[in-house]
Amino acid sequence: MVDLAFVIAGSEATGGAGLQADLKTFQQLGVYGLGTTTCIVSFDPENNWGHRFVPIDPQVIADQIQAATAAHNLDVVKIGMLGTPATIDVVAEALGRQSWRHVVLDPVLICKGQEPGAALDTDNALRTQILPYATVVTPNLFEARTLSGMDSIASVDDLIEAARRIHDQGPQYVIAKGGVELDGDDAVDVLFDGTDVTLLTAPKIGNERVSGAGCTLAAAITAELAKGTDVVQAVQIAKELVTRGIKGRVSANTPFDTVWQGA
Repeated sequence: MVDLAFVIAGSEATGGAGLQADLKTFQQLGVYGLGTTTCIVSFDPENNWGHRFVPIDPQVIADQIQAATAAHNLDVVKIGMLGTPATIDVVAEALGRQSWRHVVLDPVLICKGQEPGAALDTDNALRTQILPYATVVTPNLFEARTLSGMDSIASVDDLIEAARRIHDQGPQYVIAKGGVELDGDDAVDVLFDGTDVTLLTAPKIGNERVSGAGCTLAAAITAELAKGTDVVQAVQIAKELVTRGIKGRVSANTPFDTVWQGA
């Protein structure tokens, strides 16, 4: 029996993040992956590699989800970049239409190129309509600060407090990622299940963010949950895979490197 995992996320044209990174991660971990595209992000090489963001029509998103869920008995899904309230409406409706064994939410809050008001509407819709479905939510430092309503996160204790506040909004598990942005020699992530706090640490590999790390972590958790791994072990396996992927990073003509899932 082949394990299946579904992802609903954006396409990122350089291959380093989004749906492309998710499907590579599923394959690396021995899971058959299929995906629904919510938007297309094309970095602009003629404008300092800024984001060009094109949302997919909501009906087209609904059609993709209908086809995927009709073709396979899917019960584990990763949610990545959604990007607009209309997209969130469609995805929330799809999540509510069936029972899911696990939902992994990578809460991509920033879509560069959006007006601040539109971005706030998207953040609020994600918080109220998608977050309560999550088995696991995987915010980075910025996302943890936004979702928790905290003014700053400057320490591991702050990160733990953010995870507690986010947990109160509905997800079963929160993994708040310190990454390279918290001070110290280690990249520290906090896993909170409503009772217990688990710290996952690994030595930092440089001090620059690597594209696709967050997508890969959430996708690896999704793949492991699809295989029946428990949440804590799935997070540990995902952290190790991402650490290897950052060490084996792929450089390009972009100002950023990308994670290599096959490292």
